Amino acid sequence: MGAVSCCLLGPQRLKPTLIDAVRSLNLHGRIATVTAGWQEREDDDQELREHLEGRAVNLQLYRRAESVFAHDPELAQAHRARQDRLRQLQELYVLRLAHAREAAYEMLRQPGDDRALEAEREEAFLAVRELDARHLEKVRGVHLEFEGRWRPWEREALAHQRHEIERLMAQVDALAVAGGHVAILLNRLRFFGLEKMIGSKPVLAWSAGAMAMSELVVLFHDNPPQGKGRTEVLENGLGFAPSVVPLPHARRRLNLGDRNRVIYFARRFAQHLCCPMDEGARLDWNGERWVAPWGGSALGPDGQMQGVPAA
Repeated sequence: MGAVSCCLLGPQRLKPTLIDAVRSLNLHGRIATVTAGWQEREDDDQELREHLEGRAVNLQLYRRAESVFAHDPELAQAHRARQDRLRQLQELYVLRLAHAREAAYEMLRQPGDDRALEAEREEAFLAVRELDARHLEKVRGVHLEFEGRWRPWEREALAHQRHEIERLMAQVDALAVAGGHVAILLNRLRFFGLEKMIGSKPVLAWSAGAMAMSELVVLFHDNPPQGKGRTEVLENGLGFAPSVVPLPHARRRLNLGDRNRVIYFARRFAQHLCCPMDEGARLDWNGERWVAPWGGSALGPDGQMQGVPAA
C-alpha cells in the first residue's frame, strides 16, 4: 500500500484531531490552510494556527477572490451570472428529484423481496442516479462555458493572485482544508485552480472541506430547521478523495436508525463508500483503498452499518 495522499477527518471544533493526523503522517514542515468556507471570518483562524503549533500558512482564498473581483469588475459580473445560472439549475434539479426520490422510497416501503419487486426497486434507483448524472453534466457544462469564454486565469488580477498562491504552496508540505459553506469553499478552490498546485502533497480535510475534496459533493439533511429533508447532488468535487461520500455531522443530520433511509442513501450512491464523519472520525486514502485507522463505518445497502478496514 502507498503512502496516505488524502486524510478526511470529523469536525474539528469540539474535538480537534488534525494535529494527531499530521503527526501520524510524519509531516514536519509548514501546512497551507484553506478557510475560505468561513467567508468573511476567513482570518479568524487563531485556534487552527495554535492547534497546528504555528505551522499554518493561510492561503486566504476568500480575500484574494474579493480582491480579484474589485480589480476586475467585468470578471466579477460574469462570475455572478454563472453563479445565478448554477443556482437556477440546482433549483430545477431539486424539483425533478422530489418525484424520483419518492418513487424510490415507495418501492422500498413495499413488503417482500421477490425478484420482480427488486427489479422495480433497482429501476427506481437508476432513475434517481440518472437524474443526478444529468445534473452533474449540466453543471460541468456551465463551468466549461465560463472558463472557455472568459479565460479567467489569463486575466491580470487573477494571474497575480495565483502566482502568490503558487509561491506559498511551494513552501509547504501539505494542505489542510477546513469546513464552512461548501459551495463557497469549492468555488474558491476552483477559482484559483488550487487542485493543480497540490501535486503529491498530502491533503487533510474536514467537514465541508472533506466534501469539497471528494469526487461527488452531496448535500444532505433529514431534519433541516426549515423545509423538507432531502439529499441532493451539488456538483463534482476536486477528486482527491475518490470513491467516498463523506457525511459530516451524520448523527445530527441523518436518521441513521431508519433502515429505509440508510438503504436509500447507500443504494443511490452505490459506487461510493457513504461514511459518517462525526467528531473523532478519520479516513485515509492510500492510493488503493480507504482505511479507518481510528475505526470507522459506512452505510450498507441492507440498511445496516458496515465496518471500514482499520489497515
